[in-house]
Amino acid sequence: MSTASFDRLPDAVTDVFGEDATAEQAYDLLTVDVPPASWLSALETARDALGCTYFDWLSAVDEPGTGFRVCAHVVALPGSGVRRLLLRTTVPHEAPSLPTAIGVYAGAAWHERETHEMFGVVFEDHPNLVPLLLPENFEGHPLRKDFVLAARVAKAWPGAKEPGESDHGGPKRRTMLPPGVPDPNEWGPLKGQLPPAPARPARRARTAGDATPEPRPRRSRSASQGSASQQEAGTPDAPWQNVENEPGGENQPLRRLRSGGTGAEPPVRPDTDTPTPDNGGDHA
Repeated sequence: MSTASFDRLPDAVTDVFGEDATAEQAYDLLTVDVPPASWLSALETARDALGCTYFDWLSAVDEPGTGFRVCAHVVALPGSGVRRLLLRTTVPHEAPSLPTAIGVYAGAAWHERETHEMFGVVFEDHPNLVPLLLPENFEGHPLRKDFVLAARVAKAWPGAKEPGESDHGGPKRRTMLPPGVPDPNEWGPLKGQLPPAPARPARRARTAGDATPEPRPRRSRSASQGSASQQEAGTPDAPWQNVENEPGGENQPLRRLRSGGTGAEPPVRPDTDTPTPDNGGDHA
């Protein structure tokens, strides 16, 4: 079968990869799912029948409730263009095991080592399935969804502040933990030493009979009207006030009132009823 078989997929996926294979194509990437028993034969078909001689990478994805989805990305490099293929199979969480793909693609050796230490998938007949990135005494598989992130419990997250952690004395709410982070009172160095988180009081639901408080009226005042105390003395509509009714005001001239827009009142000449200009000029 030539590389032109890519044009027949995914419609003819069962003719190429077997009766149990399914395929879908999106974003110029053809994805084929096969059962674990057909894993090696699917890789050989991709290399020999579809011309995918370039091995790119192999890894896995932890799907809760389904298993570990092992993926291998291979590429065909013909003269007409690049054809990409993603082969996938799913192994159960209880006994994740697959035959090694080194006999088909030699470059899969260290990819299978990394997948083994990160997810716990065993690749049978692998010649050197030893840790690749983690120390030899490391326990667990850190890319599993159920792996405990011990660093979040043993050491506080730098810069993190929760309500109640400052010195204002308010109650501290229950810290929200992301997936994989255990409760520090159930696991870690502070196990059983932390007080229970205080329960937040339940908010009473408002019923139809509850009276709705009326909003307080807002006082509307423009900038030219000034403050309330200035309005008590006068308004911009009556800028002049006669002080004859005041004690000793019979011989007093008209006095101009101040407002927020006029500023300080101008001085009044003692020998005339006309206020002097703001610049202090002397007028006869």
